[in-house]
Amino acid sequence: MTDHATTPGPAAHQKIDTSVPHSARIWNYWLGGKDNYPVDEQAGDAYTAVFPGIVTIARSSRAFLRRNITYLVAEAGIRQFLDVGTGLPTADNTHEVAQRIAPETRIVYVDNDPMVLAHARALLYSTPEGATAYVDSNVHTPDRILEAAADTLDLSRPTALILSNILGHIGTYDEARSIVTRLMGALPSGSYLSINDGSRGVDPVFEAAQDAYNESGAVPYNLRTADEITSFFDGLELLDPGVVSVPLWRPDPTAPAPQVIAEHGGLARKP
Repeated sequence: MTDHATTPGPAAHQKIDTSVPHSARIWNYWLGGKDNYPVDEQAGDAYTAVFPGIVTIARSSRAFLRRNITYLVAEAGIRQFLDVGTGLPTADNTHEVAQRIAPETRIVYVDNDPMVLAHARALLYSTPEGATAYVDSNVHTPDRILEAAADTLDLSRPTALILSNILGHIGTYDEARSIVTRLMGALPSGSYLSINDGSRGVDPVFEAAQDAYNESGAVPYNLRTADEITSFFDGLELLDPGVVSVPLWRPDPTAPAPQVIAEHGGLARKP
């Protein structure tokens, strides 16, 4: 590990509750990871029994993020990433994709789940030329996030802000927009915003499954319409093809024809 740091925060002393399913661990389970508990597997299996397509959504989301990062590093020349709502480490984490292309890239991960914190060292294996850091903080505290990120990133230089499947955890649309505005407002011209989230208006079976999950006592995740997700990019320059179902965002030409799913995302540049 090179030039890394872990910044403790409010969740640093929380215990991992293995009696209640948690979205980060369920997501890890759907991605084929091992960092989950029986309660998460049971919740994940109950969800897929109603809506098997959630596994496709999880894996398509990851592939979308990988294509975003590849573009940002290889074509846009970005060398700094602020990844908020990191989730549990899995294959092709942000630093792995970015540093394969440009080893000098610097990445700050942000999450406040105690299990993510417990596994944060897996996110800190940087190339010698670059750096990675983990900040234990809540998405609801953008000022703290920015202050801690500045220990590793030069926020006067273009930076890519990654918000992958995190804004759905914010209860109200207005608060989610406010957080995006605050974080992007601190970044200079030439920075980028990458967002993808589960969406309404595509698949009513998915919506019913998610509504039932939200009522189960687990941490809720709020689906939003494609128009609402698009509005998070207001004031920025959306790259083609705009905000679309994630398999349609610059798909790999060698892959099978992409299908529309209930997960929308986009990438935009700050002018």
